[in-house]
Amino acid sequence: MLGMEELILDIVRALRERPGLDARGLTRIINAHSNRLDGDVRFSKKQLMPFYLRVKAEDPQRWARWEIDPETERRLLRLIQMKPRRTASGVATITVITKPWTCSGNCLFCPADVRMPKSYLHAEPACQRAERNWFDPYLQVSSRLQALTQMGHATDKVELIVLGGTFDDYPEAYRIWFVKELFRALNDDDAQRADQRVLRQAAYRDAGIANDDGELAAQTRAVQEAVTAGATSFNAAIGQLYGSGSPWEGIASWQRASMDELRAEHRRNEVAAQRCVGLVVETRPDHATPGNLRILRQLGCTKVQVGVQTLDPRIVAFNSRATRPQDTRRTFELLRLFGFKIHAHFMVNLPGATPEGDIADYRRFATEEAFQPDEVKLYPCALIGSAPLARELEERGWLPYPEDVLVDVLVQDVLATPAFTRISRMIRDFSAGDIVAGNKKTNLRQLVEARLAEREEPVREIRFREIGTEEVDPTTLVLEDVAYRTTATDEHFLQWVAPDGRIAGFLRLSLPHPQAVAALGDEAPVGPGEAMIREVHVYGRVARLHAAGSTQHIGLGKQLVNRAAAIARQAGYGKLNVISAIGTREYYRKLGFQDGGLYQQLPL
Repeated sequence: MLGMEELILDIVRALRERPGLDARGLTRIINAHSNRLDGDVRFSKKQLMPFYLRVKAEDPQRWARWEIDPETERRLLRLIQMKPRRTASGVATITVITKPWTCSGNCLFCPADVRMPKSYLHAEPACQRAERNWFDPYLQVSSRLQALTQMGHATDKVELIVLGGTFDDYPEAYRIWFVKELFRALNDDDAQRADQRVLRQAAYRDAGIANDDGELAAQTRAVQEAVTAGATSFNAAIGQLYGSGSPWEGIASWQRASMDELRAEHRRNEVAAQRCVGLVVETRPDHATPGNLRILRQLGCTKVQVGVQTLDPRIVAFNSRATRPQDTRRTFELLRLFGFKIHAHFMVNLPGATPEGDIADYRRFATEEAFQPDEVKLYPCALIGSAPLARELEERGWLPYPEDVLVDVLVQDVLATPAFTRISRMIRDFSAGDIVAGNKKTNLRQLVEARLAEREEPVREIRFREIGTEEVDPTTLVLEDVAYRTTATDEHFLQWVAPDGRIAGFLRLSLPHPQAVAALGDEAPVGPGEAMIREVHVYGRVARLHAAGSTQHIGLGKQLVNRAAAIARQAGYGKLNVISAIGTREYYRKLGFQDGGLYQQLPL
């Protein structure tokens, strides 16, 4: 757009003249330049970053004439960055969706969108991106990297989140291929990704697979109506649309890979420009067996999302869920012994639940030794038209809580959440149009936090205390040890805390109980006397690898690891394992950890 260079230079001048230039001041500058344009054409903030980065990369002489010094550039990029909270936790997250597949569950409240894996809706943002990219993992990561870069986010440290229901339900060769392609997309450079986009898009089109929303809606309308009406099952519909005789059958022949091929991409990623610092998948408690967890570690997985929803056996049965509290307990024990971070899904306002029961149920989940998740998605049940609940609404007698009741339940849940747990979300990304009944407010968390502010009670959960995009003086930080016990381990949550209670980084150390390790016999992932670091996380804006100027590069992580080693040694453990991501292996090698088996290990 004509005039974009003048706009950028005007912003730069304002930054030099006004050290306190903020978002409001930026908007005034953009509006002033827009008023000079003809017709309805306007400048927007989202145009600034792509233009600036393109000129710097493709026309360095023109960029040099702008004479932007490093400090001014730092302030400029921070000012024009879109959605700064996307990388405020220190990592750029990329969510990808696996292809539609059958589900062995039949939960009353679960949506059944035949264009998606079970429980997901095609209108959700991540699902829209997946569908446009034919659910191809390489294309999903490639397009997301490009979008994040254009918004001004560093992408050299990436957490990959694989959603799509129970990952273990998919064929093993597909799972390996899917993860291999995730890493391959991170490992390739921009030119290679551009070439692959052309080839892959052509392959899917040649196979006759659509990616246009209107075309997909027309193709699936009759089948979706049958599922919604209960005339056919979700699994039968998936078989009809994606199984034998469908275009998807043909591409399944090349959507497979071996472990050797995956390990080759792992090795590339250890030194790649975009490194994977976390790989997350979903599963159900009945699939969390030692064998499946071992495969997840071989894939490079570091965190597991588990659908718990409730611990109340009556509500479990009422909602046709197969998972029992004892299954969840066993799953959490195994996940901790294997070193995984535990990210649980928990719901309030389920059919059959009451506000009082929800509060007690969550308090048990957050505090009892058998559970105590590291992270939790805590959100209310919403009625979606394709869920079995919609057909049985009258006999089930379900009603959404009034807003003030729902907010109060969530407030009580937040207050019951300990310092070592992070509440990552309070809503699903369902569009208001898809929700027949239930909460439709996207700012539910803000409503909860506003109520918390009125109560003036201390909130200990992690996300509420993260430093986010704000600065912190590292000399004021104090290292605290929050110790707690589970049924399989003694845990130490080490956290760097500012004077105002904000958290700048943390480490999760597990000291497995000897009897818990011995009970697994040959299936045990570690030997006796081996401690485990399950997570190290330092907050602050995503800092480019080896760059200075962030809490991520002042040694906070190293000090956390050293403290964990001292605690483990003092407790009598002879070795310290770390469930390192593929892209963090180099970091731990520099700290003295040695490669070996499923983990890197430090002799104590």
